[in-house]
Amino acid sequence: MQSQVTQIEEIISGYLPMEEGWAKTVMSAMNYSVNAGGKRLRPMLMQETYRSFGGTGKVIEPFMATIEMIHTYSLVHDDLPAMDNDTLRRGKPTTHVAYGEAMAILAGDGLLNYAFETALKAFEEEEDPKRIAGALQVLAKKAGIYGMIGGQTADIEAENLQDKVTLEHMLYIHEHKTAALIQAAMMVGAILAGATKEQVALVEQAAYDIGVAFQIQDDILDITSNAETLGKPIGSDERNHKTTYVTLKGMEQSMQEQKEMSAHAISLLQSLPHENEFLMELIRSLITRIK
Repeated sequence: MQSQVTQIEEIISGYLPMEEGWAKTVMSAMNYSVNAGGKRLRPMLMQETYRSFGGTGKVIEPFMATIEMIHTYSLVHDDLPAMDNDTLRRGKPTTHVAYGEAMAILAGDGLLNYAFETALKAFEEEEDPKRIAGALQVLAKKAGIYGMIGGQTADIEAENLQDKVTLEHMLYIHEHKTAALIQAAMMVGAILAGATKEQVALVEQAAYDIGVAFQIQDDILDITSNAETLGKPIGSDERNHKTTYVTLKGMEQSMQEQKEMSAHAISLLQSLPHENEFLMELIRSLITRIK
């Protein structure tokens, strides 16, 4: 996995902006945010899904950089004082701490816009433009108001509801705030490799299970971990009066359902055209991660 992360970071680095000119500071803040580290889970899932459908070209690479830029922008904004007001991310000062709140907002905006500039570079590859257009359509929807931003909206509003948040509301948040970008990553990989509509739908369902299970683990770690291990402050959910999956279901039930979702995702993905044991092991590792 470390070898994969190194290779992915080399790809991402090749698409980051040069820090120059009058806009140098925002570019520096953008690069600081992306280079802060992380699991590179979304580009990794994208690449491995692409390979699972027989993809071998470089058309996937700008999309791998794109999905990480979109994910990073969401974290930059999520850490802002108006949102979670976190000061650590991956063991380093958050972007608004390092560059100031105004520049952090601009860095997030810049990363989102630059992400789509980067994705459009896929048209420079000698690949089917219809596949690229289809991938862009999925990416835009899953990152927008019908995806991640919609989930973030529901999450913020849930803070004021406190103990009135229902399981249906919580699952909407997890599906859209977290699972949507994982769905985008895996669906883009499938589409660019030429998967059928039925296969893309199967991948979307598997990615839903992965995303919700991933978020449940995040809720668990916010209670059970520590800042040094997690790389960010713990207890932010309680501090911000957030109802989480653990709040609604309890720790034991949450852990059990998370494992069941992960197992279901693996069973769906085992039907893909090409066997990919690394992808299966990657998914398994999500339910036991401590960071």
